[in-house]
Amino acid sequence: MAVRPIDIEKFIGLSEQHPVLDVRSPGEYHHAHIPGAHSFPLFDDDERKEVGTAYKQINREKAIKIGLDYFGPKMRPLVEQAEAIAEKSGSRTLLVHCWRGGMRSAGVAWLLDLYGYTVYTLAGGYKAYRNWVVAQFTIPYQCKVLGGFTGSGKTETLHALQALKEPIIDLEGLAHHKGSAFGNLGQPIQPSQEQFENILAQLLFKIHTEHAYVWVEDESRRIGLVNIPAPLFEQMRKSKVYFLDIPFSERLQFIVSGYGKF
Repeated sequence: MAVRPIDIEKFIGLSEQHPVLDVRSPGEYHHAHIPGAHSFPLFDDDERKEVGTAYKQINREKAIKIGLDYFGPKMRPLVEQAEAIAEKSGSRTLLVHCWRGGMRSAGVAWLLDLYGYTVYTLAGGYKAYRNWVVAQFTIPYQCKVLGGFTGSGKTETLHALQALKEPIIDLEGLAHHKGSAFGNLGQPIQPSQEQFENILAQLLFKIHTEHAYVWVEDESRRIGLVNIPAPLFEQMRKSKVYFLDIPFSERLQFIVSGYGKF
């Protein structure tokens, strides 16, 4: 057996069936990660900083030796963590990545390959994934934009369309924000801009491979603290709008029922 480096397109495809292990530090993972990936850190945040400082200020060999001091005692726990993930997924194939596709992913991949798993690493690491994410927003999409004044029930209509097997993306749902003056009430903490883009890109990719169009809600570019990527927003601005013409009294009742408790 041998560890197999693969490009981002193949990595994305395999990630639909096999677990993704993100071996970056917990802080890196918490900021943003590939949707569905497991946090599988080789180093904690302080250890990563120490190894990185040695790499920059001394040399590569010194950084590797420091890394090995931390790696050695973690080998068995890492294998056991991988076993639990693999058993739950029902797969003996594991996908591993770090930031650039360097020593961290190589070390963990070597260990898991040695233990008997089929292991693929992402060439270029998470940085390659982020390049792929940004590229998704430049692809031409046929957007059907659902419009209407505040309180028209656009999100509810979007979900009704989804129940009818129509392809939709709930931008406000991804952003954890209702996009209005009351938008953050009762919502979870918003994702980082980077994580919002990661989730959005993978949904667009999946829909684009299966459908000729996608329904989205008419939005301002900014949804709370996150922004719709500019290339995608420009496409939305140029798309046909299906406007929900709901009487003011009904919209007011809908707003009060949804936000009155706050």
